[in-house]
Amino acid sequence: MMQAREPIRRIFLIATEESGDRLGSALMKVLRQRLGDGVQFEGVGGRTMAREGLETLFPIEELSIVGFAAVLQQLPKILRLIRETADAVTEAAPDALVIIDSPDFTHRVARRVRAKNPDIPVIDYVSPSVWAWRPGRARAMLGYVDHVLGLLPFEPEEYRKLKGPPCSYVGHPLIEQLSSLRPDATEQKRRDGDPPVLLVLPGSRRSEIRHHLDLFGAALGQLQAAGVAFKLILPTMSHLEATVRAGVARWPVKPEIVVGETEKRAAFRIARAALAKSGTVTLELALSGIPMVTAYRVGAMEAFILRRAIQVSSVILANLVIGKDVIPEFLQEDCTPEKLAGALSEVLKETPMRRQQVEAFAQLDSIMSTGNKSPSVLAADIVLATMRKGRR
Repeated sequence: MMQAREPIRRIFLIATEESGDRLGSALMKVLRQRLGDGVQFEGVGGRTMAREGLETLFPIEELSIVGFAAVLQQLPKILRLIRETADAVTEAAPDALVIIDSPDFTHRVARRVRAKNPDIPVIDYVSPSVWAWRPGRARAMLGYVDHVLGLLPFEPEEYRKLKGPPCSYVGHPLIEQLSSLRPDATEQKRRDGDPPVLLVLPGSRRSEIRHHLDLFGAALGQLQAAGVAFKLILPTMSHLEATVRAGVARWPVKPEIVVGETEKRAAFRIARAALAKSGTVTLELALSGIPMVTAYRVGAMEAFILRRAIQVSSVILANLVIGKDVIPEFLQEDCTPEKLAGALSEVLKETPMRRQQVEAFAQLDSIMSTGNKSPSVLAADIVLATMRKGRR
C-alpha cells in the first residue's frame, strides 16, 4: 500500500523594507531546510527573499515613500495595495501568515485577513515599539496576531504587562554579526592608537541627515577648536553619498567618507568613539564596544507629537536593552553643538563616562544571548508550532 504524501505547507510572508526582506529570507531558508519540497512560499518581499524562491505580489520599492505630503499623495495606492495583499492572503488560505516589521502596512493587512478568515494563524516578526509609545497597540494586537517574535530581550515581559499576544525573544540579527563588528588584534591597536578615530553617523534617511548634518559639523568644529585631536570617519550608503558630501562641504572639519556596509563595519572595528543619531545604530555601536554620544532632532510638529507619546525614559535602543541610561542623549533644544562637543570630549578620553559605557556594553552578549540557536532558527520553530494543524 502506497504511503500518503505529506501535504504541501503554504506560508505567506509580507516584508516591505530591506531589513525585513533580510529577516524573511533567513526564515525562508530555515523553513525550507525543515520542510524540504513540502513548503510553498507566497507573499511580498525584496531581492533576498526572491533568491529564496518568493515571487512578490508587487515590488517593495512601491512603498518607499518619504515625507508626510508624499504619503498623503500616495494614500490611494497604499490602501489599494493593503486591500490586494489581504485578498491574496485570504485566497491562498495559507497555513500561516508571517508579517515582518513595517506595522503601518503589515498590521492593516493582518487585521483584514483575520476579519475574512480567522483560521489563518498570524505571526508578527519584529514587534512594533509598544514599549515606547502607543502601548494600547499590544492589547489591540490580540485580535489579529497569534504570536510575536521579538528582537529585543525585554519585549516578552512588556507584552505580558501590556496584556498583548504571546511574545518570544528570538534574538536580534546583529548577534550573528559580531565578528564583523569587533576588532582583531591589529584593529584593536588602531582603536587604542592616536589620533583616535571618531565615527559620525547622522542617520540613514535624507530627512535625518538634513536635521543633523549642520549640527554635527558645528559640534565637531567646537571639539577641534578646544584642542581635541581626532580622525573623523563618516560611513554612509551609496544612495545618500551625494547628499552627505554636499552637507559636509560646509564643515570646519572634513571627514573621510566611506560608502557601503563592508566599509562601515571596517570603520567600526577601529573607532574609539562615535557621535550618532539615535536608532538601531546605537545597539550596533554598543555591540562593537564603541562609547558614544547620541542626538536626535526632528521638526517642531513631530517633536510635539513624540513628547506626548513616548513612554520610556530613554529613546536609545542600547540603553533600553542594557536597562540603564549609560549613553548620553541630547534631544531637540537640548541638542546643541556645545553640549555635543563637551560630551564627545568625555567619551574620547579615559573618563568615568567612557568606562561606564564600556563596562555596560560588555554585558550585552549575555543579555542578548539566544543560547546556541540563531534568530532565524528560533523564529522558524515558532512559525512551525503556530501553523494550522491537520491541513488536508
